[in-house]
Amino acid sequence: MAAGLKGILPVMPTPFLADGSVDEAGMSRLVQFALDQGVDGVVFPGFASEVENLDADERALLLRIVVAAAAGRVPVVAGASAADWREVVDHGRVATGLGIRHLMVQPPKSVGIDAPALIEFLGNILEALPDVEIILQNAPAPRGSDLSPQAIVEILHALPRVAYVKEETLPAGPAISHIIAHAPETLKGVIGGGGARYILDEYARGATAAMPALEIAGEHVAIDRALAAGRRDEARSIYVRTLPLLVLQAVYRMRLTKHVLARRGVIDGVGVRAATPNLDAAAIADIDANLVELGLLVSEAA
Repeated sequence: MAAGLKGILPVMPTPFLADGSVDEAGMSRLVQFALDQGVDGVVFPGFASEVENLDADERALLLRIVVAAAAGRVPVVAGASAADWREVVDHGRVATGLGIRHLMVQPPKSVGIDAPALIEFLGNILEALPDVEIILQNAPAPRGSDLSPQAIVEILHALPRVAYVKEETLPAGPAISHIIAHAPETLKGVIGGGGARYILDEYARGATAAMPALEIAGEHVAIDRALAAGRRDEARSIYVRTLPLLVLQAVYRMRLTKHVLARRGVIDGVGVRAATPNLDAAAIADIDANLVELGLLVSEAA
């Protein structure tokens, strides 16, 4: 595979103020936090950004803030998924106007799962946006379309500027192996998703990047660096320590992400727009205990 995006590319959450509006200053702090943790790029918006609960103006405003805060120090990937390819193009034009050249697109379910229809959908986008590369996001059902690895390989052969695949179906491992084994040389990388809950398997099969949530980006960076240096035992040790928190994150999603980031002093508000389970006192105690074990929070009993 050709060289390209690699390493830890967290999806930025969207911070909200107490009145429910977006927190512009908080967005800048989140990007700076990501950079301080040593990430290799940032992604906005994505599922973890509550993208479905942001209007087009909010998406554009926050993306501008992300680009300004990153200040060219790491690549910015813009999520551009939408129900119609023309709307994807609209989001893409906002991104390219900011200098972004990597768009992450999950084809809508309405397009189906057959390669010819997907090639037409993505081809229309690429024709309208000649300077971008697409990261094809393959999310699991019910949110995603669960595209087969065979269909993805057919897309890659037909559309060389679909240069990356974010593979997060369950299980993602066999799909990653198939894609890498049969992809054309134009494929620049396969990226893991799923909150980095499967990162060791993904990397072992040839993935070279991951797009987790942000709250423990430093630990994910440490795993990536250990694997790159061949220190698998070190990577596994860090990974095992993160798993209890990541299991909870799979349930509480961005509520957990924002709680952790607030506890770490990055943002103030923990409100969400997306429909997610509330954190009760027992859940918060469990999350905080995991943060103590990871060394990210001092125990109040200490």
